[in-house]
Amino acid sequence: MAVEPSVIAEKKAEGTEAKPLRADAQRNRDRLVEVAASVFAERGIDASLEEIARQAAVGIGTLYRHFPTREHLVEVVYRREVEALCAAAGELAEKHPSDVALEQWMQRFVDYIATKRGLATSLRILLNTNSTLFSDTSGRVSQALRQLVEAAVADGTIRGDVDASDVLHALSGIYSAPDTPEWRDRSRRLVKLLMDGLRFGAVKER
Repeated sequence: MAVEPSVIAEKKAEGTEAKPLRADAQRNRDRLVEVAASVFAERGIDASLEEIARQAAVGIGTLYRHFPTREHLVEVVYRREVEALCAAAGELAEKHPSDVALEQWMQRFVDYIATKRGLATSLRILLNTNSTLFSDTSGRVSQALRQLVEAAVADGTIRGDVDASDVLHALSGIYSAPDTPEWRDRSRRLVKLLMDGLRFGAVKER
């Protein structure tokens, strides 16, 4: 059975040889990562691993077989979140006009930030102990955003003086906003306001 490239990368990052998983084991692993991303985003890094296992419908022993430590699980979740966000840029660009693709990607960025906030404590630990995690992912998000912004500028659906780094700076401000119950809804409204500003004065190609 083929192993996903991301799984191989994760195994290499641990310094172990990647071995194919049985289909049921792979499903369990993928489900654990999916549930962990959601739980960390909602409850932060102190979320119970037992609760993650319960929601994934597996035993805690299965979780620990795949992820021996909390930091290991955090690393895999973070890598997958980055991969999914970057892949979404191309997928959205194929399906929607450039400005719509940009707006929908920025809304997904809110979900990415929510998960990253939940992982913040462990990510700081990994920053000091894992030399590959941030070097592997650094720049990928900004490059995905740059491609979307440049496409929208090129066809005139957003104003021509927009710089992708400025947009990323504005989006990154969401990360430092107070962690209140309405944080995600407020952040989505801010994305809409940002898009209104990006579209204002645009001269669409005929």
